[in-house]
Amino acid sequence: MAVMDRPRRIIECGDFVLRCWRGQSDFAPAFKLIEESLEHLRPWESWVARHSAQSTRDFLATSESKWASGDVYNYAIAKDGTLVGMCQTYRGTEPQGRRMGYWLHPAGTGQGIATRATAALVTEMFTLPEVEYLEIAHDLSNTSSAAIPRRLGFTEVRREQGRPPTAPSGSGIDTIWRLNRPTPPVNGTPCP
Repeated sequence: MAVMDRPRRIIECGDFVLRCWRGQSDFAPAFKLIEESLEHLRPWESWVARHSAQSTRDFLATSESKWASGDVYNYAIAKDGTLVGMCQTYRGTEPQGRRMGYWLHPAGTGQGIATRATAALVTEMFTLPEVEYLEIAHDLSNTSSAAIPRRLGFTEVRREQGRPPTAPSGSGIDTIWRLNRPTPPVNGTPCP
């Protein structure tokens, strides 16, 4: 397989930044971020049930190798030097597609951070020549997560049975949204 381009490791977003995880040096802030977000995430994220200090260490230990392989690009979202969430993109089922995910500390919600972070990640992913489309999947019941792809111009393309284990508040049905790579203008003329 040819070496593919990689996204930037730091993406400036005005009043916050997306930055790749820094291995075990990020353990204390990452663990605190997750610990303080557990009740906020528990209804929607099944991995919360398995959260521990070791799972955080394992996540950080594999982040760099997954980045190097292009399997997963995980970003911490930091505002004023404090972690407020994370977002990521990972390989989809087809080589030209990638899935995206995001979550915030409860204190970071309602400020547009998740939408702007996801928008910045969308822009960054479309700089990679192999990425033709991006998808966001969330449980049908998670209306907060649904607002982000809707705001960013994604189109709902299907609903499918979620993979077990289903989160406690989940319906078990995933809503899949897709955004295709923008078509470049022909001869400098914008497409209608």
